[in-house]
Amino acid sequence: MGIDLPLIWAIIIGFGLMMYVIMDGFDLGIGILFPFIPNRTDRDTMVNTVAPVWDGNETWLVLGAAGLLAAFPLAYSIILTALYLPLIVMLAGLIWRGVAFEFRFKADEAHRPFWDKAFAWGSYIATFCQGVALGSFIDGFEVSRGVFDGGPFDWLRPFSLFTGLGLLVAYALLGCTWLIMKTDGELQRRMTVLAKPAALALIATITIVSIWTPLAHPDVAQRWFSLPNLLFFAPVPLLVLLATILLIRSLSNGYHAAPFMLALCLLFLGYSGLAISLWPNIVPPSISIWQAASPPQSLGFTLVGALFIIPFILIYTSWSYYVFRGKVRAGEGYH
Repeated sequence: MGIDLPLIWAIIIGFGLMMYVIMDGFDLGIGILFPFIPNRTDRDTMVNTVAPVWDGNETWLVLGAAGLLAAFPLAYSIILTALYLPLIVMLAGLIWRGVAFEFRFKADEAHRPFWDKAFAWGSYIATFCQGVALGSFIDGFEVSRGVFDGGPFDWLRPFSLFTGLGLLVAYALLGCTWLIMKTDGELQRRMTVLAKPAALALIATITIVSIWTPLAHPDVAQRWFSLPNLLFFAPVPLLVLLATILLIRSLSNGYHAAPFMLALCLLFLGYSGLAISLWPNIVPPSISIWQAASPPQSLGFTLVGALFIIPFILIYTSWSYYVFRGKVRAGEGYH
């Protein structure tokens, strides 16, 4: 039996996108929380918790996009064509918040509020567009003979707009729990207060998506609710419920690191549910990873490069977070 290169590449791309959600989720979440924290010193502290690491988080997004182009060019052409507008706006939001991130520290008192608002709006726009793209991906694409056959606004649907709002809630929760872990004092208490409704809103969002998706897509319903699949997949919603209960309790008990770890568990379980619903299609509803894959020679050649570079990314990321571990207090950090 030969090596299943399309499967390996699907795992690599899935891993890269999950790492992006983890690494950049709480980063974007901090910008989403800005309107709820009017105190300038607290805002500086919030930004300082991610200042040493934030610019490396998009590495995983680049890896996922480049991997999709190299390993699944058919999927890349269809998905990028279908989602051209939301992805362009997402990139504009990421660039805008990146500029604001740097400028807000160097601006004078008169212009600091403008850059604070720019940082927040860039975070909202980038996150919402990511959620819209996710919802459109779940809904599937109209494809004819290997070419996207829909319109430029096919992504503008109620489900995709809802997932856009849902991702805002998810990243806000990640931002809250990250700041609970990285700060103390009044800011930490404020984040604990905000995290509880964010957690409840996220579990409500997950529940609605979990009901909406199988109702709209009979093939997904068949995947989840037919036997013996129902027995195999039942632990996923049960684990979501357990993680939510533990998250609320950890917030009430004043734990620092546990809420962030449990929030990550919730996102990972949601990601797992998505994979279960769509597998093995990389272009829903009908193009599998094997149908969209590059020739074996191309997959093997690019795999060598990926397996070389990914360990370096992991080592660098782990080292940077280790070096800048611990609490960040007012007046400390970025200059």
